[in-house]
Amino acid sequence: MSARVVLDSSALLALLQEKKGSELIQPLLENATMSSINVAEVLTALTRIHILPQEALLFISHMIKEIIPFDVEQTALVADLYAQGKEKGLSLGDRACIALGIKLKAPIYTADKIWGHLSIDRVDVRVIR
Repeated sequence: MSARVVLDSSALLALLQEKKGSELIQPLLENATMSSINVAEVLTALTRIHILPQEALLFISHMIKEIIPFDVEQTALVADLYAQGKEKGLSLGDRACIALGIKLKAPIYTADKIWGHLSIDRVDVRVIR
């Protein structure tokens, strides 16, 4: 496999917590990329279970080879996605992940089931559970 994939924070958390669907994420790690915003979400979730952000970031950086900083292009996409995602309850982090998938023209893996009901142009969402 050589094509880039984008991981949502829920997909990485599913892998870290060995939840249903995590077996689909493990083989993708070599080509996985994440938005810095979604990495922040993972760090926050791990902080809630008393894992220090610095330790978690070091661990995640070894797993996810490419963490993409949130940029101006993505900000416009996130704002654009608001209208399409508000009824589904998409958060800023959700929209940041989708924006990165659009920007990179890469499939997005998530554990968030509601994403399976999204109909957004230029987005290839793959729900792992």
